[in-house]
Amino acid sequence: MSEATSVPEGFRPIQRGGPFLSALGPLYVKTGGATPIIGLRLEEKHLNTRGIAHGGMLVTLADTALGIALATSRTPPQPMVTVNLSTDFADAARAGDWIEAHVDIQKVGARLAFANCYLVVGSKRILRASGVFALVPPAKPKESFEG
Repeated sequence: MSEATSVPEGFRPIQRGGPFLSALGPLYVKTGGATPIIGLRLEEKHLNTRGIAHGGMLVTLADTALGIALATSRTPPQPMVTVNLSTDFADAARAGDWIEAHVDIQKVGARLAFANCYLVVGSKRILRASGVFALVPPAKPKESFEG
């Protein structure tokens, strides 16, 4: 398998998320640290007309990683929805790049949770996101949890 299509050791496919995350991905997760790391191999479908990662796709990846990390920080996992998300773009990513989303949880309270996310390609930070999430009741059985 070429480096442009390979998945780094320790990552496994995310098996949940519904049709929207399926269209974004495939997404991968690596667990074992303080928070899960979400990974994505950048494909042509993720690029804008300039040939670099589309900003909206990167923001979606950061939002998803924040939601997953915050939800799974509780036992049992607690569904959360985005209340506010601020992002800063620091650099670009290109087709074939492996992007990792690293989350730093600041606080999970009774109603709100706060965390930061950094998207990185190798040692290069390409995006910083700061999110506020609201804790919500678990989804009804016919709904799927998107993290």
